[in-house]
Amino acid sequence: MEFYGTKIESRLLLGTAQYPSPDILKKAIQASGSQIVTVSLRREASNGKTEKTGQTFWKMISDLGVRVLPNTAGCHSVKEALTTAHMAREVFQTNWIKLEVINDNDTLCPNVFELVEAARILNEDGFEVFPYTTEDLSVAEKLLEAGCEVLMPWGAPIGTGIGLNNEYGLRTMRAHYPNIPMIVDAGIGRPSHATLAMELGFDAVLLNTAVAKAGDPIKMAKAFGTAIEAGVLAREADPMEPRDMASPSTPVLGTANFGASPFHEPK
Repeated sequence: MEFYGTKIESRLLLGTAQYPSPDILKKAIQASGSQIVTVSLRREASNGKTEKTGQTFWKMISDLGVRVLPNTAGCHSVKEALTTAHMAREVFQTNWIKLEVINDNDTLCPNVFELVEAARILNEDGFEVFPYTTEDLSVAEKLLEAGCEVLMPWGAPIGTGIGLNNEYGLRTMRAHYPNIPMIVDAGIGRPSHATLAMELGFDAVLLNTAVAKAGDPIKMAKAFGTAIEAGVLAREADPMEPRDMASPSTPVLGTANFGASPFHEPK
């Protein structure tokens, strides 16, 4: 699996927000096997405490050896997204950017019109864009035309834990663009949701809340890592297609027939 020429082994991308403590975050990342973590750039006044906290966080991420995918979370316009992306590139020293341009704070639905425009400008400026989008094929086409080499369709609205809300749409999108790296992003709540995404042929899953807010984030992180491996193996094994009628798993040819007695004489 490659994203913009970078080979990645783990198919689980993990967010870093809302964890009970930095130590639990560290152990969750390790348990998941993730090689990419997402981080949000917060434009807030720096004081002694926040600066020290930030330095501790980045040292932990650096020691783990994972790759950072900055995002433009909370941006509502092209201008906000562009400003945040440029700040992120300067701070994190990477051209990777997870591009989020949301429509409203209630659904966190992507504003696909602003998203496409922001993606075009960022790609022209040398960024390697990971756009958070819907499963709409027309939007996907516009993002690819804008220069994106990766697509990140949502499973469901961020933080809902619903899973794959439109399995038909995601399946269609995957089939329509078989050679484009795709990451299911947002709405994943259970490991079984991640397994299904892999079985549908997606390349990876990005999630945060399902692990960070679990009763035991470390165990949940490990469960997601295992579930994704299971989904990949299942897809490679070419699973059977569902059928409407029952079919016996034990062959009946050559088995004894106890329906009639050999001593029965017809009348």
